[in-house]
Amino acid sequence: MVNGDDNNVNKKPDQTDLSDEGASTPSDEEKSLQETSSASDSTEVSDSSDTLGEAGQGAGDSMESVMNLYEESFKRFAEGEVVTGRIISIDKDHVLVDIGYKSEGQIRIHEFKNEEGEITAKLGDSVEVMVEWWDDEEERVVLSKEKAANIKIWDAIKKSYEEDGMVEGVISNRVKGGFSVDIGVQAFLPGSQADLRPIRNLDELVGQTFEFKILKYHRKRSNIVLSRRAILEKERESKRAETLASIHEGQIVEGIVKNITDYGVFIDLGGVDGLLHITDISWGRVKHPSELFAVGDTIRVKVLSFDLEKERVSLGMKQLTVDPWSVAAERYPVGARVNGVVVSLTDYGAFIELEEGIEGLIHVSEMSWTRKVRHPSKVVSVAEEVEAVVLDIRPESRRISLGMKQVVPNPWDVIAEKYPVGTTIEGKIKNITDFGLFIGIDEGIDGLVHISDISWIKRIKHPSELYKKGDVIQAIVLDIEKENERFSLGIKQLQDDPWKTVAERYEVGKEITGTITNLTDFGIFIELEEGIEGLVHVSEISKEKIKTPVGQYNIGEVITAKVMNINSDERRIGLSIKRMEMEDEQSLLNDYVNKMGPATSSFGEILRENLQEKLNED
Repeated sequence: MVNGDDNNVNKKPDQTDLSDEGASTPSDEEKSLQETSSASDSTEVSDSSDTLGEAGQGAGDSMESVMNLYEESFKRFAEGEVVTGRIISIDKDHVLVDIGYKSEGQIRIHEFKNEEGEITAKLGDSVEVMVEWWDDEEERVVLSKEKAANIKIWDAIKKSYEEDGMVEGVISNRVKGGFSVDIGVQAFLPGSQADLRPIRNLDELVGQTFEFKILKYHRKRSNIVLSRRAILEKERESKRAETLASIHEGQIVEGIVKNITDYGVFIDLGGVDGLLHITDISWGRVKHPSELFAVGDTIRVKVLSFDLEKERVSLGMKQLTVDPWSVAAERYPVGARVNGVVVSLTDYGAFIELEEGIEGLIHVSEMSWTRKVRHPSKVVSVAEEVEAVVLDIRPESRRISLGMKQVVPNPWDVIAEKYPVGTTIEGKIKNITDFGLFIGIDEGIDGLVHISDISWIKRIKHPSELYKKGDVIQAIVLDIEKENERFSLGIKQLQDDPWKTVAERYEVGKEITGTITNLTDFGIFIELEEGIEGLVHVSEISKEKIKTPVGQYNIGEVITAKVMNINSDERRIGLSIKRMEMEDEQSLLNDYVNKMGPATSSFGEILRENLQEKLNED
């Protein structure tokens, strides 16, 4: 609500304010001004009389004119009337102003004090005042400078409202629902009328001077409602028409950032909004437009397209500069070494910014010669500067393939020369798996001892049965595959293969004794020595037909069998229990026949011949 009420214009002041105690004796300077004023008035009357005399000196007319002039000098004023007077005296309580009445009018001294408490009144100054109250009998007049100014302000407000004009004011402070504005009197500015769009920081408007339009006012209630938005809308429509008439594709214009979103920036081009899409801000990577712009920024952009019917304008900022990909092939030839900054990481590699607008990809497979990189974060991090080699460039698809491992020599190029096949190496076990041991050879290169190359004779279910991580062991280089980056080692090759001499130790036809290690439906496995087993096939167990030895023999049982055959290449020894038993029977039969005397009868001869045939058959 606006402060300041002139409803008391016609009320008489307290008699105390009008008492003579408030007036002081005029000074010499004031008396001089009064005498000068009186002399001036007399001169005016005299001059008037002379003029009237010269016009014919009509007694009646002359006298009437003189009396009119005299009365005019002491005319009466209506209460509430605004007149102009001259300051003729100043004391500690009042300022005396000559307004042409019988006596001077009084104005309270506080009406002439500024904010610092200084008196601004000066003798001889002309001042507009309002007649608050007068008394012919006492010949006293009370005046007000402030109320005269107030009346003048309200007249100006009325004129501005009727003529659809503007008033200037200062936003003095925030109030509920808006602002209080000083336009000479206090007026109210609703928050919705302060600007074209909502204002985030309302306090920033306090203390600023603007022009306003008066929406409505009520003088008696001292209510005035203002609008700044109405003026801004009018200005915007004017600018809008001007902008729409001049804008065209390819034009470079300046605008003010009006709003920022995830997908772009809205630019006020002068009553017309254009969209600067995030993809048209820079040739490089932009995560969010707010990283580069703030509301209120003034920027230069290029008009990419313009639809007059829909009043849509597409803008571009990167189009103000040359596309870096147009010269990328010359700047980054294949094989060139480049430096860049890691801008993002994915599961399959790292994107490196070589310059604004040009990014290359280092695939995980191109990060290390020797390590299996599962994720690029194990090698590089965002914002890290790296060196790489250009492997391939395709400007038409805006792609550059980079390699990080190519910056250093490939250790696999020299590993075969350093460790030829047959070389005995010593290394620490770095890892143990189901299928073998990984032994550290050189930095980044591990050799594999497959489980089958750990021992010639031992049956190993898992390498951890014999070794543990960190053990230092020796092995022989078996093979190096540079293309597949494989380094094969063997431990058992450090010793001779015992199967090479099995035929010497176990001759065919020799009887051997061993322990049953396994029973299957197809035969019995017998351990002859550590790591060397022979098989008694089910058909070689007995002369009788046996379906399975299971249940007839026990693991750990010691039995004797005869060596039937040896295959050192296939690591097999064939054994037979049946043959051994048959040979024993044959031997007994031979002994029996040999011990028999000459036949004493034809029956004995026949029996002897049958036994001999049987022996021959066997």
